[in-house]
Amino acid sequence: MTNGETGADNGDGRGAGNRIVLVTGVSGAGRSTALKSFEDLGYEAVDNLPLTLLENMLGGSGDQPPLAVGVDIRTRDFGVESVISGLDRLLVSGRVDATLLFLDCEDEVLVRRFTETRRRHPLAAGRPVADGLRLERRMLADLRERADLVIDTSRLSPGGLKDEISRRFTIDHQSGLALLITSFSYRYGLPREADLVFDVRFLANPHYDPALRDMTGQDKPVGDFIARDKDFGTFLDGLASMLSVLLPRYEQEGKSYLTVAVGCTGGRHRSVYVAERLGKMLESVGRRVHLTHRDILRRAGQDMR
Repeated sequence: MTNGETGADNGDGRGAGNRIVLVTGVSGAGRSTALKSFEDLGYEAVDNLPLTLLENMLGGSGDQPPLAVGVDIRTRDFGVESVISGLDRLLVSGRVDATLLFLDCEDEVLVRRFTETRRRHPLAAGRPVADGLRLERRMLADLRERADLVIDTSRLSPGGLKDEISRRFTIDHQSGLALLITSFSYRYGLPREADLVFDVRFLANPHYDPALRDMTGQDKPVGDFIARDKDFGTFLDGLASMLSVLLPRYEQEGKSYLTVAVGCTGGRHRSVYVAERLGKMLESVGRRVHLTHRDILRRAGQDMR
């Protein structure tokens, strides 16, 4: 849909001044932090701009800074259909390079954030925060589905969110499909932003070796243990072969961002090692890869990893 990480000139006459990122999502997920991060990157950041004025801000000379515009349920004339139709008009015009960024977060974390800051949810109207969140999620479901990129801030600090945005939206970033590979624990749920999910719980589990239990998939002894599984090589080669077909097709469809999630029981051994190996394989063929391990530091009680 977009080419959200292109450089100062996209090669078709659309410079940085014609780039726009619409930043939306559930209340409390970090939109204000995201806009400040865009501003630090050199974007002109505007919050709660009436949607009817959006197109008036675009165009002009190519040396203008790109735009990051915050849009949420408090925005004047807000409506999911109006946001989507406005985005469609921008894309059809061919004058802009537009990205729709959706910030999401687990309800439990959002309730805690609202409670700690003593803020009211804009849709709660005197009811519990959870009621406002349920209504907001229903309102925003189609917008989340349409988003080019979803970032889950449940486990991100403000600095972590800033780093995510910096990695993905730096103005002079090279073009092409941006890949995020993340390991995770099924015990703590699927990553909300995942486009593709691979389950590696079938591999031999280092947790049952006392010498490896307290290590992670980033440690060589653990990696050697997993690599000795008789099906590991076949699986990894097959995964790389499948992605070699899928990634060019996603690019042809205009997708700018893809999140690949690799999961195991505890998110510390098998998923970490597979994600590391997959990332290196993709980088070796020229792909842009950002690697994260969501649950590598989580050690809940005596949970099996």
